[in-house]
Amino acid sequence: MTVDKAKIARQFIQTIPHSKALGMEITALGDGMAEISMPYDERFIGDPKTGVIHGGAVSALMDTCGGAAVMSHPDAPAGTATIDLRIDYMRAATPGQAITARAEVYHITRSVAFVRATACDDDTDRPVATATGAFTVEGR
Repeated sequence: MTVDKAKIARQFIQTIPHSKALGMEITALGDGMAEISMPYDERFIGDPKTGVIHGGAVSALMDTCGGAAVMSHPDAPAGTATIDLRIDYMRAATPGQAITARAEVYHITRSVAFVRATACDDDTDRPVATATGAFTVEGR
């Protein structure tokens, strides 16, 4: 992957208001793969009794990570949009722990990139959620 694609993908993620609000940070990026971490933040608790982060925050993390993976793919242009995203929530994230999503483009056509993603907290052997998605490949 060229340095320019990585730079463009990082700048794009850093300028998305919800990504900034959720504290997302790219921890790895390259050739159709992205990893983004989101710290635990009490503002995004979905269940005040347990302190568990809302599924919508996890969804936003996985969607953003999937888009970053597409943007970093050598056969894709810098821009993309989500066509479809299916998320399976496996368990509640552990309160107080960051959640990290890792996404990978497993197939790409002229107009669509297909992505698989997993989100984990510190217990990396037990995913919080998994996802599959389709994203646009523009101008290819």
